[in-house]
Amino acid sequence: MLLRAAAAAVPQETTLEIGSIREFPLYNADLESEQGVPPAVQQLKDQIAAADGLLIATPEYNNSMPGVLKNAIDWLSRPPADIPRVFRGLPLGFIGATPGMGGTLLSQAAWLPVWRILGVVPFFGGRVIVSGAAKVFDEAGKIADPATDARVREYVEAFAAFVQRHKRGQSG
Repeated sequence: MLLRAAAAAVPQETTLEIGSIREFPLYNADLESEQGVPPAVQQLKDQIAAADGLLIATPEYNNSMPGVLKNAIDWLSRPPADIPRVFRGLPLGFIGATPGMGGTLLSQAAWLPVWRILGVVPFFGGRVIVSGAAKVFDEAGKIADPATDARVREYVEAFAAFVQRHKRGQSG
């Protein structure tokens, strides 16, 4: 829901395409060796490689990153020779929502070593960490809390400007 809210908040000259990890199998080196990268993984890898930036929305499970998203990043970084094409120099924004009261601060912090090794350019110009998500979103999945809506809009606008300044292959 948070990612859809972010997509609705992008500036007019910006497009946010939502990709899915729903069809990703559990990472297994033997499977990769036998069958290669699954088609669903390859499709999202190509989508990310073609993008000017990447915005990830994450929940927080047990005070850390969710295993299913870590699994997706493990697949997306395979084979290792693809890391520069897919991730290196890619502007990355990270937002999160969770039903718990701690927000997603610990989850977002747990990702930092992963992003570092992949060589992304993280956006640290703001944060969206939504606590009590069940009370923040209405039944239609829209943000019902005006303060959260404003925070998401502000973040997305700042991230879009960051992406424009830090497109891969550009200096500055």
